[in-house]
Amino acid sequence: MLNIFTLANGRLFQEEIESLEELSRFQPIWVDLESPTPEEKRWVKQYYGLSIPEDAMDEDIEESARFYEEDNGELHIRSDFLIADDEEPGSVRVAFILNQMNESLRSRGVLFSIHDEDVPVFRLLRLRARRSPGLIEDAKDVLLRLFDGDAEYSADALEGIYDELEKVSKQVLSDEVTDALAGEVLGEIARQEDLNGRIRRNVMDTRRAVSFMMRSRMLSAGQFEEARQILRDIESLDNHTAFLFDKINFLMDATVGFININQNRIIKIFSVASVALLPPTLVASVYGMNFQFMPEFQWRAGYPFALALMAASALVPMWYFRRRGWLSF
Repeated sequence: MLNIFTLANGRLFQEEIESLEELSRFQPIWVDLESPTPEEKRWVKQYYGLSIPEDAMDEDIEESARFYEEDNGELHIRSDFLIADDEEPGSVRVAFILNQMNESLRSRGVLFSIHDEDVPVFRLLRLRARRSPGLIEDAKDVLLRLFDGDAEYSADALEGIYDELEKVSKQVLSDEVTDALAGEVLGEIARQEDLNGRIRRNVMDTRRAVSFMMRSRMLSAGQFEEARQILRDIESLDNHTAFLFDKINFLMDATVGFININQNRIIKIFSVASVALLPPTLVASVYGMNFQFMPEFQWRAGYPFALALMAASALVPMWYFRRRGWLSF
């Protein structure tokens, strides 16, 4: 899908392009290619003189491969954008290309974005740009607003994690934590920990991208100050993710501790039962001896006496343990 965005009266307007002729009718500041076909790439190359690299969305992590400037003046930025889905959170690699210098090409002043799937932050920017006149003035504003929206989206996701952890806290700190409940809690904690880690990685990537824009001297004074504000917001998000990691570790340790307590209770019952059965075992062992002169062998009530003695030797310790509270869960 190839979408172009034009600026009119301070608002961003979207057009979906289905042919090269339609592409030539507009003067966009942003061209968004979502899972572009070879034909759409050919349109962009033919009209704008821009060749989209085949490795535009590779998973390189080296800064030199993700943030660089070509000899013809094209700036290349590859950044990850968060998808905070409850079932399957992840991130989308987006490649940005911006020509700021080469006036001989129609691509000058146009931001190109290439990605494989829809990005929530992109939808958020489109919505805001239609409703807020003057929000965007050029392609660099689009790029800054996308990174700003990504930081805000990450902040909302962190608030969601905190809300979920509050629910988990109430479950963990309840009067009775069964093994089944503890298993559910551990699963939820693991999901929130995974999402928190993704957010931390995402904001780190956004910081690198914004820092590159500031170093490249492509921003005006006002845009430079906006970039600094984005970095300050990201710094606060870093602190919040660290706080959430500490909270997650605490809840994980508390839940595992309750599981250990439940296991210790079961082991305690078995230990008490084993100790209680030792006296009757001793009595049975004594009367299992085959000595010739044992007075009880000649008693008519010798067998009932031995059974009663074993029962008493078992009940007395059990009564004592119960009185001490050792048999209660």
